[in-house]
Amino acid sequence: MSHSDATDPIKKLSGRNIFVIAVHVDDCTLAASKKSDIDDFKIKIKKFVDITEMGEAHWLLGIKIERDRDRRTISLSQEAYVNDILRRFNFDELKPASTPMDPTLALSTSQAPQTTAEMTAMRHVPYREAIGSLMYAAMATRPDIAFAVTLLSRFSSNPGPTHWEAVKRVYRYLKGTKALRLGYGCSPTTQHASFPFSDLNKTQWIRAYADADGSMQEDRRAISGNAFIINEGAVSWYSKRQELVSLSTTESEYIALTHAAKEAVWLLQLIREVFSIDIKQAVLYSDNQGALALTKDNSYHARTKHIDIRYHFIRWLSEQGKIKLVYCPTGQMIADALTKPLPSLKVKHFATALGLRTT
Repeated sequence: MSHSDATDPIKKLSGRNIFVIAVHVDDCTLAASKKSDIDDFKIKIKKFVDITEMGEAHWLLGIKIERDRDRRTISLSQEAYVNDILRRFNFDELKPASTPMDPTLALSTSQAPQTTAEMTAMRHVPYREAIGSLMYAAMATRPDIAFAVTLLSRFSSNPGPTHWEAVKRVYRYLKGTKALRLGYGCSPTTQHASFPFSDLNKTQWIRAYADADGSMQEDRRAISGNAFIINEGAVSWYSKRQELVSLSTTESEYIALTHAAKEAVWLLQLIREVFSIDIKQAVLYSDNQGALALTKDNSYHARTKHIDIRYHFIRWLSEQGKIKLVYCPTGQMIADALTKPLPSLKVKHFATALGLRTT
């Protein structure tokens, strides 16, 4: 066996039978290397519980599943769900928008209702319900709206008219992009030529991008964002306000890297346990040279001595070879879409990089 045979996860799968059962309440999805294994499982499980056979998976929890066996691709779509929530809040007549948020608009708690008239006007606005409906799309198939939903949810306790207009803009964006599907597995002719990192190492399945909002928010807490790409599609993403006030952009980016590294470790373990694929390393990209230098430097620095020891976990992962840290130019930083509002061109650019496409 050659060296490439020993390290290529695809070849390691040869001759192995995989059987995966995914259960959510009373919905059960089966995946296996051989259809006969699925048929045998159904016969056995029927002895204990009544089941309804739905055939090949096309819908799951409101998510449409489409497969192209010739191209070896699979995609997930929530177009029907988006149409449903647009009708629910009477937004189906709104004009589509090209971005989920206005990059020139700064939202803050000072925009909460100030007068009795404003409070009365906002009393019956279904702000929380609208945000809750957006969350399912943001978590399931639409990472491009994750930052907007995270930010807007912070004003749920006392939203103002400006906040409500921002929520409506997210719905306008979804209306114009509802045909987008989160796809996995594309041919070399459809790979993102603008992202040369995808060919860094074919044996390293997991590519992770971590970023932080250096401009800070109203409360001076940065927003961490990360995205994990497997087979040209996002499998995990994250947009969340950091729990502490950092003192520099480098510190914010360093904290974001550590959070991404923890997720990478979990994904490596999950793939190893479920598919018996021993992926040795995940590639983690950052656009901050200072944060990358901090992960490799164990010496004492007066400006970083206050950083909590738990955030230095990434240093150990890097030393052990579980994480490979690579610099990524800001223009190619996919996680940028998870930390701040962006103009239209960047929104489309990073949505494509996350695996969202119409074909």
